[in-house]
Amino acid sequence: MTSTNSTRLTVLATGGTIAGIAGSAIAKDYRAGEIGIDDYLEKVGGLGLGAELSGRQIANIDSADMGPGVWNPLHAAIAEAMADDGCRGIIVTHGTDTLEETAFLLDLTLPADKPVVVVGAMRPADAVGYDGLRNFANAVRVASDPDAAGRGVLVVMGDRVFAARDVRKVRTRGTEAFRGFP
Repeated sequence: MTSTNSTRLTVLATGGTIAGIAGSAIAKDYRAGEIGIDDYLEKVGGLGLGAELSGRQIANIDSADMGPGVWNPLHAAIAEAMADDGCRGIIVTHGTDTLEETAFLLDLTLPADKPVVVVGAMRPADAVGYDGLRNFANAVRVASDPDAAGRGVLVVMGDRVFAARDVRKVRTRGTEAFRGFP
Protein backbone atom coordinates (compact mmCIF):
# COMPACT_ATOMS: atom_id res chain seq x y z
CA MET A 1 0.00 0.00 0.00
CA THR A 2 2.84 2.37 0.86
CA SER A 3 6.00 1.69 -1.07
CA THR A 4 9.09 3.87 -1.03
CA ASN A 5 11.78 1.30 -0.24
CA SER A 6 12.31 -2.39 0.35
CA THR A 7 11.25 -2.57 4.01
CA ARG A 8 8.09 -4.67 4.04
CA LEU A 9 5.96 -4.66 7.18
CA THR A 10 2.79 -6.54 8.08
CA VAL A 11 0.12 -4.59 9.94
CA LEU A 12 -2.39 -6.63 11.93
CA ALA A 13 -5.42 -4.67 13.10
CA THR A 14 -7.56 -5.44 16.13
CA GLY A 15 -9.60 -2.23 16.46
CA GLY A 16 -9.53 0.12 19.43
CA THR A 17 -9.36 3.89 19.60
CA ILE A 18 -6.68 4.07 16.91
CA ALA A 19 -9.45 2.89 14.55
CA GLY A 20 -12.22 4.76 16.37
CA ILE A 21 -14.64 7.44 15.19
CA ALA A 22 -16.36 10.07 17.32
CA GLY A 23 -18.40 11.79 14.63
CA SER A 24 -17.20 15.15 15.95
CA ALA A 25 -13.75 16.64 16.39
CA ILE A 26 -14.51 17.50 20.01
CA ALA A 27 -16.85 14.71 21.13
CA LYS A 28 -15.94 12.84 24.32
CA ASP A 29 -17.68 9.62 23.29
CA TYR A 30 -16.62 7.54 20.31
CA ARG A 31 -17.01 4.11 18.73
CA ALA A 32 -13.85 2.00 18.84
CA GLY A 33 -12.86 -0.13 15.87
CA GLU A 34 -14.79 1.66 13.13
CA ILE A 35 -11.99 2.04 10.58
CA GLY A 36 -10.89 -1.09 8.75
CA ILE A 37 -7.24 -1.81 8.03
CA ASP A 38 -7.52 -1.11 4.29
CA ASP A 39 -8.96 2.35 4.93
CA TYR A 40 -6.40 3.00 7.66
CA LEU A 41 -3.46 2.06 5.43
CA GLU A 42 -4.88 4.27 2.69
CA LYS A 43 -4.98 7.14 5.19
CA VAL A 44 -1.34 6.64 6.25
CA GLY A 45 -0.20 6.00 2.68
CA GLY A 46 0.50 9.67 2.06
CA LEU A 47 2.71 10.13 5.10
CA GLY A 48 5.93 9.01 3.40
CA LEU A 49 6.69 6.35 6.01
CA GLY A 50 9.36 4.64 3.92
CA ALA A 51 7.94 1.13 4.14
CA GLU A 52 5.72 -1.18 2.17
CA LEU A 53 2.72 -1.92 4.37
CA SER A 54 0.33 -4.82 3.96
CA GLY A 55 -2.57 -5.22 6.32
CA ARG A 56 -4.87 -7.84 7.72
CA GLN A 57 -7.93 -7.30 9.88
CA ILE A 58 -7.87 -9.72 12.83
CA ALA A 59 -10.73 -8.03 14.71
CA ASN A 60 -12.29 -4.59 14.94
CA ILE A 61 -13.34 -4.35 18.57
CA ASP A 62 -13.10 -2.22 21.66
CA SER A 63 -10.07 -3.65 23.45
CA ALA A 64 -12.15 -4.14 26.58
CA ASP A 65 -13.56 -7.10 24.61
CA MET A 66 -10.09 -8.56 23.91
CA GLY A 67 -9.52 -12.18 24.86
CA PRO A 68 -8.58 -15.65 23.58
CA GLY A 69 -10.98 -15.38 20.64
CA VAL A 70 -8.76 -12.61 19.22
CA TRP A 71 -5.43 -13.53 20.82
CA ASN A 72 -5.32 -16.94 19.12
CA PRO A 73 -5.80 -15.71 15.52
CA LEU A 74 -3.54 -12.71 16.24
CA HIS A 75 -0.76 -14.97 17.47
CA ALA A 76 -1.18 -17.23 14.42
CA ALA A 77 -1.07 -14.23 12.05
CA ILE A 78 2.12 -12.92 13.68
CA ALA A 79 3.73 -16.37 13.44
CA GLU A 80 2.76 -16.48 9.75
CA ALA A 81 4.28 -13.03 9.14
CA MET A 82 7.46 -14.05 10.97
CA ALA A 83 7.78 -17.07 8.69
CA ASP A 84 7.57 -14.81 5.61
CA ASP A 85 11.17 -14.07 4.55
CA GLY A 86 10.10 -10.84 2.85
CA CYS A 87 8.44 -9.41 5.96
CA ARG A 88 10.88 -7.36 8.08
CA GLY A 89 8.57 -6.56 11.01
CA ILE A 90 5.04 -6.72 12.35
CA ILE A 91 2.85 -3.93 13.71
CA VAL A 92 -0.29 -4.67 15.74
CA THR A 93 -2.83 -1.86 16.07
CA HIS A 94 -4.70 -2.24 19.35
CA GLY A 95 -6.97 -0.45 21.79
CA THR A 96 -5.31 0.87 24.92
CA ASP A 97 -7.59 -0.71 27.57
CA THR A 98 -5.82 -4.07 27.24
CA LEU A 99 -2.81 -3.15 25.11
CA GLU A 100 -0.23 -4.00 27.77
CA GLU A 101 -1.84 -7.39 28.48
CA THR A 102 -1.80 -8.37 24.81
CA ALA A 103 1.76 -7.11 24.36
CA PHE A 104 2.95 -9.08 27.40
CA LEU A 105 1.20 -12.26 26.24
CA LEU A 106 2.80 -11.94 22.81
CA ASP A 107 6.18 -11.24 24.39
CA LEU A 108 5.94 -14.46 26.41
CA THR A 109 4.84 -16.63 23.49
CA LEU A 110 6.63 -15.37 20.38
CA PRO A 111 10.25 -15.64 19.26
CA ALA A 112 12.09 -12.34 18.96
CA ASP A 113 13.37 -13.00 15.43
CA LYS A 114 11.72 -9.92 13.92
CA PRO A 115 10.42 -6.71 15.46
CA VAL A 116 6.86 -6.92 16.76
CA VAL A 117 5.43 -3.53 17.72
CA VAL A 118 2.05 -2.95 19.37
CA VAL A 119 0.60 0.55 18.89
CA GLY A 120 -2.58 2.38 19.81
CA ALA A 121 -4.04 5.83 20.30
CA MET A 122 -5.76 7.70 23.08
CA ARG A 123 -7.96 9.80 20.78
CA PRO A 124 -10.23 8.65 17.95
CA ALA A 125 -9.23 9.27 14.34
CA ASP A 126 -11.55 12.24 13.81
CA ALA A 127 -10.70 14.05 17.06
CA VAL A 128 -8.67 17.22 17.38
CA GLY A 129 -5.18 16.14 18.40
CA TYR A 130 -5.50 12.57 17.08
CA ASP A 131 -2.34 10.81 18.24
CA GLY A 132 -2.80 7.65 16.18
CA LEU A 133 -0.97 8.83 13.06
CA ARG A 134 2.08 9.96 15.04
CA ASN A 135 2.11 6.75 17.06
CA PHE A 136 1.70 4.64 13.92
CA ALA A 137 4.49 6.52 12.09
CA ASN A 138 6.77 5.88 15.08
CA ALA A 139 5.75 2.21 15.11
CA VAL A 140 6.76 1.96 11.44
CA ARG A 141 10.16 3.46 12.25
CA VAL A 142 10.71 0.99 15.10
CA ALA A 143 9.44 -2.07 13.21
CA SER A 144 11.66 -1.13 10.24
CA ASP A 145 14.80 -0.92 12.36
CA PRO A 146 16.82 -4.16 12.31
CA ASP A 147 18.10 -3.29 15.81
CA ALA A 148 14.54 -3.77 17.14
CA ALA A 149 14.77 -7.50 16.41
CA GLY A 150 15.74 -9.61 19.39
CA ARG A 151 14.29 -7.16 21.92
CA GLY A 152 10.96 -8.91 22.38
CA VAL A 153 7.60 -7.31 21.73
CA LEU A 154 7.72 -3.51 21.89
CA VAL A 155 4.98 -0.96 22.56
CA VAL A 156 5.05 2.45 20.86
CA MET A 157 2.88 5.16 22.41
CA GLY A 158 3.31 8.90 22.85
CA ASP A 159 6.72 9.17 21.14
CA ARG A 160 8.14 6.46 23.41
CA VAL A 161 9.19 2.86 22.93
CA PHE A 162 8.58 0.41 25.78
CA ALA A 163 9.42 -3.25 26.32
CA ALA A 164 6.15 -5.19 26.63
CA ARG A 165 7.25 -6.59 29.99
CA ASP A 166 7.79 -3.08 31.40
CA VAL A 167 4.85 -1.03 30.15
CA ARG A 168 1.70 0.02 31.96
CA LYS A 169 -1.17 2.38 31.31
CA VAL A 170 -1.15 5.10 33.96
CA ARG A 171 -3.77 7.53 32.60
CA THR A 172 -7.10 7.19 30.85
CA ARG A 173 -7.00 10.69 29.36
CA GLY A 174 -4.32 12.56 27.49
CA THR A 175 -1.80 11.18 25.04
CA GLU A 176 1.00 10.43 27.51
CA ALA A 177 -0.90 7.54 29.06
CA PHE A 178 1.80 4.84 29.17
CA ARG A 179 4.94 4.53 31.26
CA GLY A 180 7.55 1.96 32.06
CA PHE A 181 8.07 0.51 35.50
CA PRO A 182 10.76 2.29 37.55
